[in-house]
Amino acid sequence: MAGSPADVPASKPSRAGRDLRSAILVGVGLGAVIIVSLLTVRQTFIAIVAAAAAVATWELASELKKSGINVALWPALIGGQAIIWLSWPYERAGITTAFVITVLVCMAWRFRGGSDGYLRDLSASVFTVAYVPLMAAFAAMLVVPEKDGAGRAFAFLIGVVLSDVGGYAAGVFLGKHPMAPTISPKKSWEGFGGSLVAGMVGGALTLTLLLDGQWWHGVLFGAALVVTATAGDLVESLIKRDLGIKDMGTLLPGHGGIMDRMDSLLPSAVASWLLLHLFIQ
Repeated sequence: MAGSPADVPASKPSRAGRDLRSAILVGVGLGAVIIVSLLTVRQTFIAIVAAAAAVATWELASELKKSGINVALWPALIGGQAIIWLSWPYERAGITTAFVITVLVCMAWRFRGGSDGYLRDLSASVFTVAYVPLMAAFAAMLVVPEKDGAGRAFAFLIGVVLSDVGGYAAGVFLGKHPMAPTISPKKSWEGFGGSLVAGMVGGALTLTLLLDGQWWHGVLFGAALVVTATAGDLVESLIKRDLGIKDMGTLLPGHGGIMDRMDSLLPSAVASWLLLHLFIQ
């Protein structure tokens, strides 16, 4: 019968493997929330980072548990929040202290499970805390400077977004040579080249216009973010292949879980803080 649900074609993923319409809508929505936070009360950006890290920690721990690996979830969640929130008043000293205490609590938390799998579970707990909230804390530290904290966060986010968009566009239209076929078959060297061009141009513009930096610092900054974003994406792809899953979650239509969106952001946050701390005085 014409017009019946069975006759309506289902939404198909794009050539890059996404439901593009959903991905764009979700991406624009998330971007709008972040932009508003940075243009109003920039401390709310830390709350967004903390919330995202908590969900991503839960997603990663849940998938690991399905494979028989038990993360110390509550210490990871509570300690992860301490790591991120202490970055505002105490910066590196705060996140280092909170991270070490969280690791110690994870060690003791696992006592009740006995010796069987202790090292496996503890290693997964430490990895989860280091991979998600510890790296996320560097994103939170970007907004600490009163003078240009919002600009630093914008430079970081714009760099990662441009890397993703440039790589997506070049990969879809020009991609022929797989970059890492056994890890992420859709990722191509042509896409990586597109990421580099977009990232370096974006870096030069954001550092000169938002942070009064040198253009060549921006080029280096953009290139570094492309490398870390690509590496982060490949790392999560390896984790998912090891666990035998497609996505870390289903919270974000067209994207997967929160962790599936943070894979490139987490290592790039570390690189952004380090380079901006070096380049911008």
